[in-house]
Amino acid sequence: MKDHTLSPPRDAVDTILAQWRRERPDLDVSPMGPIGRIKRCAALLEQQLEAGFAEFDLSVWEFDMLAALRRSGAPYCLSPTELFSTLMVTSGTMTHRLKRLEARGWVARVPNAQDARSTLVQLTADGLALIERAVEAHVDNERTMLSVLPADVLRDLDAQLSRLLRALEPSNHGADATPAS
Repeated sequence: MKDHTLSPPRDAVDTILAQWRRERPDLDVSPMGPIGRIKRCAALLEQQLEAGFAEFDLSVWEFDMLAALRRSGAPYCLSPTELFSTLMVTSGTMTHRLKRLEARGWVARVPNAQDARSTLVQLTADGLALIERAVEAHVDNERTMLSVLPADVLRDLDAQLSRLLRALEPSNHGADATPAS
């Protein structure tokens, strides 16, 4: 006679956990579950985001830079330091990326009216037009990716991930590390 109880669907992380439990039954590997799933989801989401950006001949980092400038508000201008701080990259990486975006005609360096010794990075008209189209498609792509979750589950997931992120971010280390209720 078949067992008709339903077991939850298995994912790739379940397989890894089962292997560890078999090989190291003495070790509680339960923390590997959520962290492994977050990492695997991030990698798979990244692939789908890249596919969406490819429609606009954009890489993820190009989209991120253009989006940072766009969401800064008119005149869509930031200092290179503000940009690399927002995007969490080194100044050397930022310099290389700015050159590439300038070569593509999406950003320009403009004089800083408050400090004649420095320049700002500003979206060009072409860059603005591109990010306006790309961000709409991006939001639709993200909505599609998340559509497998009911709205209430998605809200709860977002809240719990925000809590974890706040606890992990260096500036908030331990600020919200209380057990979940």
